[in-house]
Amino acid sequence: MSPWRLLLTRPEEDCAALAQSLAAAGIASSSLPLLAIEPVTLGQAEHQRLNALQRYQAFIVVSKPAARLLLDQLAQAGLQPPRGGWFSVGEATARVLQDAGLVVAFPPAGDDSEALLGLADLRKAIAGAAPRVLIVRGVGGRELLAERLAEQGASVDYLQLYRRRLPDYPAGTLMRQVERERLNGLVVSSGQGLEHLLQLAAADWPRLACLPLFVPSPRVAEQARAAGAQQVVDCRGASAAALLAAVQRSAAPAS
Repeated sequence: MSPWRLLLTRPEEDCAALAQSLAAAGIASSSLPLLAIEPVTLGQAEHQRLNALQRYQAFIVVSKPAARLLLDQLAQAGLQPPRGGWFSVGEATARVLQDAGLVVAFPPAGDDSEALLGLADLRKAIAGAAPRVLIVRGVGGRELLAERLAEQGASVDYLQLYRRRLPDYPAGTLMRQVERERLNGLVVSSGQGLEHLLQLAAADWPRLACLPLFVPSPRVAEQARAAGAQQVVDCRGASAAALLAAVQRSAAPAS
């Protein structure tokens, strides 16, 4: 049995799946979802984009909630999406789309925008004259993808399908759970997940900042260190496999 006891902070459904994967490897975990997904009501512009998917050469879906909600919206509208031209930031998101019969490309290593931008298939998809790209995501988020694609001559639209919010927890919930279950590592899956961790920790953050913090990318690792996290582990991906590999190569704190 691994000495690690991790706090998982993904959306509730993702926490459950991740906990199961970790348990199979002998790693204990406890869940405190810090990202609640709230679908948004689509306006006229969003419905127009859904009804005109054929005009895009590439579709980039940035998360599993985005993939699920996109498929729901298409089903409700009775629309059939193009089978090809789909891209995702990671394998888990790709699987949601692939299960619906779509052909999806994703980076073989790294679950972030930088890895996706290096994908040869994406460069090929936007190599023609005046390419159009649709990015399917939540409200807000990074602009890196759109900026880099625009630099390559692409016209980029967004289809924003949900908001992420911090669930309502009583003050001190995070620290109490860590202490009660003797957790010795924290896990966040995104920059916003880190922001919500810091927000919920509040005055307890200096005590929690000494715990190893597993993050999905160099960008989030930099944010965590800037916030005062003392032991940051970059998993180089947000998948369960990436987290598991990072945990297995890291020494747990002494009890």
